[in-house]
Amino acid sequence: MIHGRGGHLSHTVQTLPIFATVGFREKPIRPIPIDDLTDILEAAIDGRMPRETVAVVGAEQLLLSKAVRRVASVLGRRVVVVPWPVWAQYALAQVTEWTMKVPLVAKAQVRMLAKGVTDAAPPAASVPDDLHPRRMFTAEQIRSALPEPGGFGWRDLRISGGSR
Repeated sequence: MIHGRGGHLSHTVQTLPIFATVGFREKPIRPIPIDDLTDILEAAIDGRMPRETVAVVGAEQLLLSKAVRRVASVLGRRVVVVPWPVWAQYALAQVTEWTMKVPLVAKAQVRMLAKGVTDAAPPAASVPDDLHPRRMFTAEQIRSALPEPGGFGWRDLRISGGSR
């Protein structure tokens, strides 16, 4: 999971006071800041990376519900987190993929969150030590990446003609 400028999650928190987890037993995630990811991509372009698949995950492991609460806290919003079955999240994802320019949730996200994302599938080498992501999912990181205030609205729908 990549986080950074744009704050899709912040738009969700500003739109709805209720956030549904993927499944009744959350799996951990390791969100990575876009800045850490771009450092790794630049190293790959410069030839400083091994010529093989590498595991790229964030420095901190946490549950999505905890990440949502951190974003809500930075925004000064209250959010209720409720467990929701995976099949219902897939249905929501399908509807938002059909109707929104940038879906509230995508089927690929549901699949990823249902399984958890903390380790890369083997075989994958680690990135070199000097490129290991070190930035945590902190209030400062969240605050620095917040988009313009506001939630999802009419302009986010495919039928609106507006841009997001």
